[in-house]
Amino acid sequence: MEAQNNIPNQKFPLQGAEGARLVVLGAGESGAGAAYLAQQQGYDVFVSDFGTIADKYKAQLTGWGIRFEEQQHTEAEILAATEIIRSPGIPDKAPIIKKIKEKGIALISEIEFAGMYTHAKMICVTGSNGKTTTASLTYHILKKAGLNVGLAGNIGKSFAYQVATQNFDYYVLEISSFMLDNMYNFKAHIAVLLNITPDHLDRYDYKMENYAASKFRIAQNQTAADYFIYCDDDAETIKGMAQRSFKAQLLPFSIQHMVERGAYLDDQNIIINPILEHFKMSINQLALQGKHNIYNSMASGITARVLEIRNQTIRESMTDFQNIDHRLEFVAKISGIAFINDSKATNVNSTWYALESMGNNVVLILGGVDKGNDYNMLKELVKQKVHSIVCLGKDNSRIHEAFEDDVEVIVNTNSASEAVQVAYHLAKRGDTVLLSPACASFDLFENYEDRGNQFKTAVKEL
Repeated sequence: MEAQNNIPNQKFPLQGAEGARLVVLGAGESGAGAAYLAQQQGYDVFVSDFGTIADKYKAQLTGWGIRFEEQQHTEAEILAATEIIRSPGIPDKAPIIKKIKEKGIALISEIEFAGMYTHAKMICVTGSNGKTTTASLTYHILKKAGLNVGLAGNIGKSFAYQVATQNFDYYVLEISSFMLDNMYNFKAHIAVLLNITPDHLDRYDYKMENYAASKFRIAQNQTAADYFIYCDDDAETIKGMAQRSFKAQLLPFSIQHMVERGAYLDDQNIIINPILEHFKMSINQLALQGKHNIYNSMASGITARVLEIRNQTIRESMTDFQNIDHRLEFVAKISGIAFINDSKATNVNSTWYALESMGNNVVLILGGVDKGNDYNMLKELVKQKVHSIVCLGKDNSRIHEAFEDDVEVIVNTNSASEAVQVAYHLAKRGDTVLLSPACASFDLFENYEDRGNQFKTAVKEL
């Protein structure tokens, strides 16, 4: 697939920048790391954040001697830049982004920038759901195999900071659509596209094809020596692939049918057969259970086999892997009621996967900032498995409209503590209280981690 939207005539300095002006917009993990790497490469760096900068990042920037501002954008400083690195959370509609584009200043992502300063092989994972789990599992397998590997992107320490301070041979990068939007010359050696389901449509003019196009940028610049791993069961992925050409070697995975090269399900066994000897493992041995995690494990397993990691190492890694926080994380069992923290489920499809892996008798905690959600895909699972819904958000009207005929009880709450108390009283022994909000968290919380942590604290206080 050809690289799309390349920055015309843009020459990026690869060996030091000799005082070129570089502005970083946003001073979170991504922005601070990008600023540090840029300074290391000889740029004159300025960081600008329209919001408040967290104390941790202020201390870092100050310690590094990097100029910064917060709660404003000084246009004279920003528009004098040679290049601008945009943090992924800043949308195209932001006034400063419009002015940068009007002036024709190169606007790139932290991933694009950091990729210029490392010769490591890139294993890049994207998709609407399962990115963090798949990236973490892939990293776990590679690390266990003794590879010199880093984990970055949407997870852990920023990619740029690691490039500045480490010397890895491989990186596993969890990459969101927002990051992909400003990646142009960056190339993934192994690109993984897990699925494409409606998410963040507010950033893509509410057009699914725009969001899908962003996801497919994961494969841009790949050559015949590279690999594109994808889900052959995902309708949007297959639709998008039919409209594009790929130079990379294609390795699909499916639980619905056999594939010649890639991974598939044979009865209760995952079979992986790319390139060399094939791999076989019972799904009952997987540390991660549920249909969605079979897909995640297949994607990680194919990646491992492409890198010629021993079958025994893959099997051991898939058996002993511990899932990340806030992703179907078991918190506690109190009075026979299980509490599960799935705060990372910020879209409907993630919540569908969570419910699909549950038994019956669920009290579901839903709600937050609705990104144009269509709750219809949840209705059947809610009818089968959920007897009560506890809403956790400022505006819960759409949840009431969607499910008022499907559950016995829908209750509004305004805090994690209140939601946990109400859910505990609605549940009985043998039930599961599942926090899987299907929404962003910014109405009541700093982010999904804050929401998950407050949920865990509230459970432990019962």
